[in-house]
Amino acid sequence: MIQAKGIHKSFGSNDVLKGVDVDFHQGETNLIIGRSGSGKTVFLKTILGLHEPDQGQILYDGEVLGEMSKQRFKKLRQEIGMVFQGGALFDSMTVAQNIRFPLEMFSTMTEHEMDQRVKFVMDRVRLEGADTKFPSEISGGMQKRVSIARAISMSPKYLFCDEPNSGLDPETAIVIDQLIHEITHEFGMTTIVNTHDMNSVLEIGDHVVFMKEGHKVWEGNSSQVLKSTNADVEEYVFKSKLFKQVRQALR
Repeated sequence: MIQAKGIHKSFGSNDVLKGVDVDFHQGETNLIIGRSGSGKTVFLKTILGLHEPDQGQILYDGEVLGEMSKQRFKKLRQEIGMVFQGGALFDSMTVAQNIRFPLEMFSTMTEHEMDQRVKFVMDRVRLEGADTKFPSEISGGMQKRVSIARAISMSPKYLFCDEPNSGLDPETAIVIDQLIHEITHEFGMTTIVNTHDMNSVLEIGDHVVFMKEGHKVWEGNSSQVLKSTNADVEEYVFKSKLFKQVRQALR
């Protein structure tokens, strides 16, 4: 579990986060949604420790992030997997080499153990036969799968995904959503996804946090978000004709 308790964060006179309290549970896909400028990206970076909160605490399974020793913080970093918006793959490395990279950097595995782990995660994200290809030789959807495979190569306890569907067509985005959901439940990770994609909310929203102007204004799950009577959530969710029709059908 990851807990955010009373998080405030400002940059100069700009108050970005204003007392955010959220519990992100293990084995669930936790989605942070909101419009641009809502504070969700700064919130995600604060949870990761890239920004230090001005007030409040971030806790990883009961341990306060800001009070960890350097050694414990280094170990925590190895327990975190990250799927970046752009994939962040190394163009000069093959698919297998990209996935193997964190194992070579941070693990104590033997060469054989690394080979076995790379094969396992490639099979798990359905990348069979792509090991010798370079990122430029595969589709955007496959690149995201490589990014996911690399993120889980170290068997992380916590998985962070920043706009994982960015740049993907709707059909491929659904595949990536389902994959993130599957591995979260399969490996019992605490997964936090920063997204603006309402399809992702409906597909994999075990726990959804809606932010506006630095505040958490609503939280629930994918079913509850469609029935919410919160004015801000309604405006955000039902801004398209499609979701307005969905709401009418539910009522």
